[in-house]
Amino acid sequence: MTSFGHIVVCLVAYRNTDDIMRCLSALALQTYPDFEVIICENGGPASYAALLACLPERLVSGQTVTAIADETNPGYAGGINRCIAARPGASGYWILNPDTIPEPQALGAMVHAVATGHIDAAGGPIVLPSGVLQTCGGKWQPLLAYSTAICKGVPLDQCPEPEVVAQSLSFISGASLFVSDEFLRVAGLMREDYFLYGEEVEWCLRASALGLRLGFCRDAVVMHYQGTTTGSAGDIGKQSRLAIYCDERNRILTLRDTADRPTVVLGILGALILIVLRYVRRGAFRSMMNALHGWWSGVRDKRGKPAWLLQDKGGN
Repeated sequence: MTSFGHIVVCLVAYRNTDDIMRCLSALALQTYPDFEVIICENGGPASYAALLACLPERLVSGQTVTAIADETNPGYAGGINRCIAARPGASGYWILNPDTIPEPQALGAMVHAVATGHIDAAGGPIVLPSGVLQTCGGKWQPLLAYSTAICKGVPLDQCPEPEVVAQSLSFISGASLFVSDEFLRVAGLMREDYFLYGEEVEWCLRASALGLRLGFCRDAVVMHYQGTTTGSAGDIGKQSRLAIYCDERNRILTLRDTADRPTVVLGILGALILIVLRYVRRGAFRSMMNALHGWWSGVRDKRGKPAWLLQDKGGN
């Protein structure tokens, strides 16, 4: 077993205690033992109380579990940053979606890759319950302000070698992203002004621009029950307003934050064309309006929690 040091597993909850408990059961089986779990509940006082009522002080394998709360709901990146701030000085941090089930060797594989592979951050195959890959990481295409999932739809047993994935890898999926203390020291924390979606894309692009290295581990398999909290899974025409709006807005924000001005201009136009093509061919006109709203907000550099969400939900 690679000796690396203490790891903090960071989970962000939003009124989804069942997901959290299922994920904790999987974490208890991890072969790398030196870790603890920090959970930030963003769903308000009632959800925090419900989480505390179910939460063990320790996993059955002995690792401590701690819950914290931010009643302002700072979004996914904000929750991750709260988890990191609660345990500064760890050797590494595993950002993990609560609606995931990691395989027992997942953490150990990423720790080994960072410790021995001259990389600063690692991810692995994200597989859907159907047994096909959701992603092995992503490739960012600035001229379309769009990211594509590497190996999407490929059976897990056909997952490529790390060297093959590395040829296209621009960012690691935020569903399972392991970062070293050096990564945090150089790149800093996640941007909280994205609120939801795309934070890991900008984070990894920022890190790469600063000379940090990303890697892929075939053995770090994580099953993802996608979109159980935010309504981002399934038919594009049935996705939630929040998911579509933030996804499209944050593509433009990522472009603005990582590219030069000519690329930003071209990427904004490319993103508009892509939105029309994607939604019109599916007849998803209501969803297209949500997408265009998000795109326009990105063009106008509107950040943070959407104003309409504040009005509809009182800020949560």
